[in-house]
Amino acid sequence: MEKDFVTIALPKGRLLKESLKLLEKAGIWKVSFDENGRKLIYADEQAKLRCLICRTADVPTFVEHGAADLGIAGKDVILEQGKDICELLDLGFGKCRFVVAAPVSKVEQGDFEKGLAGYLAQYGQLRVATKFPRVAQSYLRKEGLPGEVIKLSGNIELAPLVGLADVIVDLVSTGRTLKENNLVPVAEVAQATARLIANRVSYRLKHRRLIALVNSIQECLRKEN
Repeated sequence: MEKDFVTIALPKGRLLKESLKLLEKAGIWKVSFDENGRKLIYADEQAKLRCLICRTADVPTFVEHGAADLGIAGKDVILEQGKDICELLDLGFGKCRFVVAAPVSKVEQGDFEKGLAGYLAQYGQLRVATKFPRVAQSYLRKEGLPGEVIKLSGNIELAPLVGLADVIVDLVSTGRTLKENNLVPVAEVAQATARLIANRVSYRLKHRRLIALVNSIQECLRKEN
């Protein structure tokens, strides 16, 4: 990667379109993207800018190790991975939230009337199934709850329905999947939106250029709000 370029890592999937829209509105990016193509690197030679199209979960890694100077990643990914990066701006889109969810039947019979602490006191255990063990463990520590975190790779809604766990910690947007599996939120862990992140070294060495880009994005967000 040429040293005079600023490289931005963008996430594939649902955040890509909003990310590109923001960069275009901010006057930063003017090169057209082929959203249905397989091209992974786009460059604007005149503006000395480059965009990398990465898997969502890989954006913080590209930024942490300096393959990208800036990146756009969901707060959920940032919280779970704990990479050594600078978080610069809350971009506001891609809204979702981490919740603790339990079976409707247990909620209706009052098991969570006094929250997770009450459930733990009543049953003597709190097993949490999740795809986000770091987030779940951090939440339990913050709440002072000695629960057991069970990491699963998918279909975590199944865990409390078959007795593997008492509750789950999951990322939700509409809550439809929870409802379809007879689960309801009993506590909120954290809100998550897309964030602008930076490599710590780049933020020092390319400070003037990066700050100019950050200010353009910030001004665009201010006008929209």
